[in-house]
Amino acid sequence: QVQLVESGGGLVQAGGSLRLSCVASKRPFSRYAMGWFRQAPGKEREFVAAISWSAGNIYYADYADSVKGRFTISRDSAKNTVYLQMNSLKPDDTAVYYCAATVVSQEKVVVTSSTEYDNWGQGTQVTVSS
Repeated sequence: QVQLVESGGGLVQAGGSLRLSCVASKRPFSRYAMGWFRQAPGKEREFVAAISWSAGNIYYADYADSVKGRFTISRDSAKNTVYLQMNSLKPDDTAVYYCAATVVSQEKVVVTSSTEYDNWGQGTQVTVSS
C-alpha cells in the first residue's frame, strides 16, 4: 500500500490555472502507474488523466476528451510526486480531484480505469467560478 496526499486545489476564475500535486509515501515510486480522477456533486467519479512509469525518461499519458489540450499530467520520480497542470479552467471542471496509484509490472502502461487502482488519496477540491 502507498499513501497519497494531494494538494494544490482551490478557487479560481474561469480561464485560470491550477497545479495539483500528489506525493506518494512509497519508495520506490517508479513502479506505480498514476492517475487523476474527479468527482463533481451528484456525479460519478470520472477519469481525468493517467501516466505510466518508465525505467528511462519517456512516459506515456492519456487524457479524458474533456480535458485534452488543457490539462497536463507529469511525474517526478525523485520527488515521489505526480502533477496535474490545469489550464483554461471551466466551471465544469469543478470537482474533488483524486490521485490514484497502482503497481504495474510493465513500464509505459497507462491505466485509465478507476477499478484498476488500489491506492487513493483523500482528494482536493477545485472550484472554478464563472
